[in-house]
Amino acid sequence: MAEETIKNLLPKFIGHLEEKGRSPSTVLAYRADLEQLIDFLKDKNKVLPSQAIATDIEAFRDSLLSQKYTPKSVSRKLNAVKTFFRWLVDQKHADRDVSRDVAHPKIEASMPKFLSPLEYRALRDVVRDDARIAAIVELILQTGMRISEVANLKSKNVSNSEIRIEAYATQPERTIPLNKPAQDTLDEYSKSRPKTNSPYVFVSKNGKPLATRNIRAAVDRYFQKAEIGGYSVNDLRTTFIVENLKRDVDLVVLSQIVGHKRLSTTERYLELAGVLSHGKKQKLEEL
Repeated sequence: MAEETIKNLLPKFIGHLEEKGRSPSTVLAYRADLEQLIDFLKDKNKVLPSQAIATDIEAFRDSLLSQKYTPKSVSRKLNAVKTFFRWLVDQKHADRDVSRDVAHPKIEASMPKFLSPLEYRALRDVVRDDARIAAIVELILQTGMRISEVANLKSKNVSNSEIRIEAYATQPERTIPLNKPAQDTLDEYSKSRPKTNSPYVFVSKNGKPLATRNIRAAVDRYFQKAEIGGYSVNDLRTTFIVENLKRDVDLVVLSQIVGHKRLSTTERYLELAGVLSHGKKQKLEEL
């Protein structure tokens, strides 16, 4: 039986990820990362799994670094490559995993960033006239949702008092209290939301689900407009965690709401928040 090309095997791998319940944003990222690898190998006249060797994967990693991708981005792309090659071996499309011993680039550890009350109020001011982004910013600040969870949020999972996050990837289902400021911005957005049958809360002007990258880019623009550069949309989630820790919210409650698998992950934010106790309040604070 003729050996299939890596390019032809990619759709099968993507189907495997979808069957495993990986989030749409993860599937999209894996596809893009592996298409980069396929193009790189094609330039080396290597189109079959059996033609690839470990030094090819190392060269791909190094080429990304030379193109000024951050070590963190390269490491993420390398994770996609390693997952793909493990799948090739599992499915008998390759005899060995040539990516197994390829090292990740060294990533310098850095403390998460969070906005001060003055800064997130300034951000609120500049997004006020953009109902969709205002709702997204408020939702993350008041619930600590991940950007991918915001992008994949469905209307049926939003009530007046809580949001249900469906299980995805390795994350179990969880519910998050929805306070009045967040609910008010969602209600305001619903007035101008494009008419569409899409089940998703946040959609583009043509009614399609709003992609994570579009959310990130839009919020980045407003950070710049507010003249509080150096932040990203992910820092809004960190701000939610830090502010609730500062206001004595129970660490276990907070850990469950943000979807951390381990309590120790949430504990790392104690130093960032400048607090020593695990908190006592069982209810989230409004930011």
